Amino acid sequence: MPDYGRARERMVDIQIARRGVRDPRVLEALRQVPREEFVDPGFEEFAYDDGPLPIGANQTISQPYMVALMIEVAELKPSDRVLEVGAGSGYAAAVMSRIAARVYAIERHAALVDAAKRRLEKLGYTNVELRVGDGTRGWPEAAPFDAILVAAGGPEVPPTLKEELAIGGRLIIPVGLQQFHQTLRKVTRLSETEYEEEDLGGVAFVPLIGEQGWAEDGRRSASNHVPGRSRGRTLPDMIADAAEPLPELDDCAFGDLFDRYAGRRVVLLGEASHGTSEFYRARAAITLRLVEEHGFTVVAAEADWPDAATVDRYVRLRPALTRPEPPFQRFPTWMWRNAEFVAFANRLRLLNEQFDPKRRAGFYGLDLYNMSGSIAAVLEYLDKVDPEAAGVARQRYGCLTPWQKEPSTYGRAVLTAGYRKCEQAVIEQCRALLQKQLEYAQLDSDSFLDAAQNARLVAAAERYYRIMYYGGAESWNLRDTHMFETLENVLEARGPRTKAVVWAHNSHIGDARYTEMGTVRAELNVGQLCRERFGDEAALIGFGTHTGTVAAADDWDGDMKVKRVRASHRDSYERLCHDCGVPRFLLDPSGDEALRNGLVEPRLERFIGVIYLPETELQSHYAQASLPRQFDAFVWFDETQAVTALGPQHAKPGTPDTYPFAL
Repeated sequence: MPDYGRARERMVDIQIARRGVRDPRVLEALRQVPREEFVDPGFEEFAYDDGPLPIGANQTISQPYMVALMIEVAELKPSDRVLEVGAGSGYAAAVMSRIAARVYAIERHAALVDAAKRRLEKLGYTNVELRVGDGTRGWPEAAPFDAILVAAGGPEVPPTLKEELAIGGRLIIPVGLQQFHQTLRKVTRLSETEYEEEDLGGVAFVPLIGEQGWAEDGRRSASNHVPGRSRGRTLPDMIADAAEPLPELDDCAFGDLFDRYAGRRVVLLGEASHGTSEFYRARAAITLRLVEEHGFTVVAAEADWPDAATVDRYVRLRPALTRPEPPFQRFPTWMWRNAEFVAFANRLRLLNEQFDPKRRAGFYGLDLYNMSGSIAAVLEYLDKVDPEAAGVARQRYGCLTPWQKEPSTYGRAVLTAGYRKCEQAVIEQCRALLQKQLEYAQLDSDSFLDAAQNARLVAAAERYYRIMYYGGAESWNLRDTHMFETLENVLEARGPRTKAVVWAHNSHIGDARYTEMGTVRAELNVGQLCRERFGDEAALIGFGTHTGTVAAADDWDGDMKVKRVRASHRDSYERLCHDCGVPRFLLDPSGDEALRNGLVEPRLERFIGVIYLPETELQSHYAQASLPRQFDAFVWFDETQAVTALGPQHAKPGTPDTYPFAL
């Protein structure tokens, strides 16, 4: 049974107070009202996430932070009479009822009003009155109001609502000529004829439908139309104008548009899912272009180091290691064992054949999950260069033996057992290996880098699996910090002028400070750390799609399925890109101030990992982000297909023993 009380406190402390809402009456009201009572059945567990949730009639309950912000700027007092336009589930009215004397709420959907009345009666909130109607026309018989809050965006401030304000009354309303993109305005009535307006920043609300708002078909209502005034260009129009169409993926010119990033030290290429063919193929084309024409020699990926090292030996024409099993056997196997990645590895190997060994581009894993593979790699290396040190390492790693095959159970074990022995042992082993750096590196610098990084990985993985059972941001931050430090280690090992391409999910390469990761959950990521370390020498490029298919599982360690990707949400960045009508494009908003300003305010963005749950997509896979701050550029494919996963049945006759997957 979820602890809703604890979740409510966490919501107020992290999502609301930490983001600047300070009014103690607002914070206390949010702590009192059970938000789980105001969402549809089955969505209670998501009630305290900072995002909108479906409530029926194609409407959503507003995110908690926006409810809190609007109530705070309305400056509610215990004696106030308040009008809410767009009551929805009744949640905001319930919160306001804990502060104000009386709340009147209007909603145009009768079914929502009936449901809201039942919820409020159940909770005993008797100072709220609801009715069905056109909110743009107000509630004249109950006027004047000390505060009016409108939970939908109109093209202008409805004159009727201004007139229903008391002297000194405050009207809070989103206003904008583009639906789903507005600025939040505060209108204060100073006298019978004077009003003061304040702009509170960009927001994204559903349209305000009514006589003095938008019509049902999306046009401005006739009674609210100002002759000679145009709605102007929409955001999809602006995206279409700025979009640079991309050729077919098989066209050798596909990577040419990305030459503009050739002078960067690090180019980070994202993906909106771990199972989409077009994302792999596009990253391959861009990477090969940067390697061949612009001297990039590092390809670093969201892959486990020991597994990637096998591929690295293949693409750089180095001798293969004798490992007990082929790489990438851990879930999700299809993330790297797919036809698209194999094609890239083969092309990179062919390209490297043209270069001398020091110029060849390597493939490096940044991730830390394969602890057993890293332990094996360290021991294999030490057996060759220092057998005595190998014996000491076996003793140090011995305490991890029970968990090597299933390290996720290690975190559970150390909650009740003393883990300091393992923690200290793996740290000592990492230090011992690094202290002999000069001696070992003289034998084979590449092999030493591999062993040293594996030792670092074991130390990081031990801590990661230990803390993951406590939850929170610490485990995520440890993992991404490890990935960033691994990238730094590779760049240092390859030389001061080395340039790298990074392959990882959008959630890792988009700057976390401009997503819910950073603003709500206090998480950082590789993209943020690269910007802080490399500044303008880092280019963060996100990828997205509207619909198609994807390779994903229903749950962790589940079987891969090819799933249909639902059409993007109407309030998302993806829907804006779809509506622009260009099937494939590169969007670089840095040179278009109007477009950047139009896109900068946070809206929904889709994130699909190795698990995809279409039935709860809004709650499971969307989060608020500011796309032009999160990324430097965005690559768009309107319709995409799942990767082609590979198994032993895909092996071709005559495949060499050095083939990276040993199929």
